[in-house]
Amino acid sequence: MKDLIVLLADKDAENALQTLLRERTDALGIRPLEFDVFAHPQHDPGVLRDAPALLRARQPGYHRALVLLDREGCGREQQARAELEDEIQQRLNQSGWADRSAVIVLDPELESWVWQPTSRVAQVLGWKTWQELSAWASKSGRWEDGEAKPSRPKELMQAALREKQIAWSSSLFAQLAQSVSTRRCADQQFGRLVEVLRCWFPRQALIP
Repeated sequence: MKDLIVLLADKDAENALQTLLRERTDALGIRPLEFDVFAHPQHDPGVLRDAPALLRARQPGYHRALVLLDREGCGREQQARAELEDEIQQRLNQSGWADRSAVIVLDPELESWVWQPTSRVAQVLGWKTWQELSAWASKSGRWEDGEAKPSRPKELMQAALREKQIAWSSSLFAQLAQSVSTRRCADQQFGRLVEVLRCWFPRQALIP
């Protein structure tokens, strides 16, 4: 039986989670895992609709289940993040995953995790320094002064890549996940992901 199954919405998120769980266990403060990550072919609406049914059949193979989706694009953006999480969690509980599953709705979307003030983030997006990137983002009106993160993180990432004539690619998320800080990320949901993983798979569990 493997430690964890992750259901998420697309290749971008899949690359990010694969990299975090495979290469960043020390930074996350967790032990090495045996896990599988699956992307729903119908993206966020598919995850919202099908997560309990899809994961019910896979219960015998995994100790824990994690569901990730974006609020933006899920088809029910009028609902609050917490409401969506509670609804999916209740359905997971009813399908046999009570006390061993978690739901994280990214608000508004995965790209919220990207915007950390590091030179590595800037370089992955094609910019020389974080100062250059942040100054451009502020001047363009896409990131207001004083905001911990941009209100439209995906649109800002797309614009930053276009400015440097770099094509959008899912591989960018693997590169970003290799350097994302587990301490400096301002996104609340990323922090919750780290907390859940540390609770489930503490590093000290390796000690006899």
